[in-house]
Amino acid sequence: MKNRTFYAAMLAAGMLSVSACNQSSNKQTSNMTDSTSATSLPAASAFEKTIDGKQTKLFVLKNSKGAEAAITNYGGRLVSLLVPDKAGKLVDVVVGPANIDDFSARTNYYGATIGRYGNRIGKGKFTLEGKEYNLPINNGQNSLHGGTEGFDKKVWDAKQVDDHTLQLSYTSADGEQGYPGTLKTTVTYTLNDDNALKIDYTATTDKPTVVNMTNHTFFNLNGGKGSILKHTLVLDADNITPVDTTLIPTGQLLPVQNTPFDFRKATEIGSRIGEGHEQLLAGKGYDHNYVLNKHTIETPIATAQGDETGIVMEVFTDEPGIQFYSGNFMKGENKVKTGGNDDQRTAFALETQHYPDSPNKPSFPSTELKPGQTYKTTTIYKFSAK
Repeated sequence: MKNRTFYAAMLAAGMLSVSACNQSSNKQTSNMTDSTSATSLPAASAFEKTIDGKQTKLFVLKNSKGAEAAITNYGGRLVSLLVPDKAGKLVDVVVGPANIDDFSARTNYYGATIGRYGNRIGKGKFTLEGKEYNLPINNGQNSLHGGTEGFDKKVWDAKQVDDHTLQLSYTSADGEQGYPGTLKTTVTYTLNDDNALKIDYTATTDKPTVVNMTNHTFFNLNGGKGSILKHTLVLDADNITPVDTTLIPTGQLLPVQNTPFDFRKATEIGSRIGEGHEQLLAGKGYDHNYVLNKHTIETPIATAQGDETGIVMEVFTDEPGIQFYSGNFMKGENKVKTGGNDDQRTAFALETQHYPDSPNKPSFPSTELKPGQTYKTTTIYKFSAK
């Protein structure tokens, strides 16, 4: 920590560039063992690789409170996020691999920027302006998270604006993964001094298309160890969009009152996850879109707390929905930074979004983007401890 303070002081005095500061910090980190501790970032060298002719790297953001975020331009992924617990100790609340090979070798979405369409589109088909489009089928009979080669598998162009901000950009060609229109996208990560990680998304198109971008970070507020079943969760939502056996919304709304889906008051994630509700059986736990109550970006719509660290994560968004996923399909097949595996319910996700299968559900908020319009949305994950 003393060395980080030293580099920060030199940076403030104009004696050291942002890139030099990051290189010095990463050089120190790269000397650590491969078994990354909860209070250090993965080695920068472990994220240097050429994929599809482009170079992948690890970028580090910092704030004045000592928090740090590590992001790779492979898939626009959040790799690590160090925030203080109730004792003031830095804890990595992001679950996932510690190197680029483990990220790229498997089909997983750890920390990834998801697009063009986050979540599921039923049977991989939708009709837009009278024309049917067919997408890759990669989740049962449906298309999930943009298809077999979604944004999570692309090497994004990266520009580190300053010590707090990283800008990523990617242009998706007309017809890529079956989607119409050339889509120019930008994702900006900003680590603010109030320990808030802000993610801004923008996109434009030259043909009518559908867009529903999100971030797929898996969180464990106890530092990535153990299950998340004793984490508490609050979700400001009176309804969910219930799903069929393939996890596609039926098009109806289901009130959460008197069901295991009611998180309007702080409730342990695991307290009702084993109940025999048909919707829990469909998703093997929580894997549902919550219809957020009326809100603004100024008000948190979800709050989670780790039972051991006391770390609190508040989620702010201007999106109408959020997918709560309780890690049901984790099978312990992937090594994670703590040295263990991603066992079932090691982590949870809160993916801000428009609703799944919206292109096929006229009653849902539209995800259509037309030429001349700009897709723009913001999500913030803010951390404190008590």
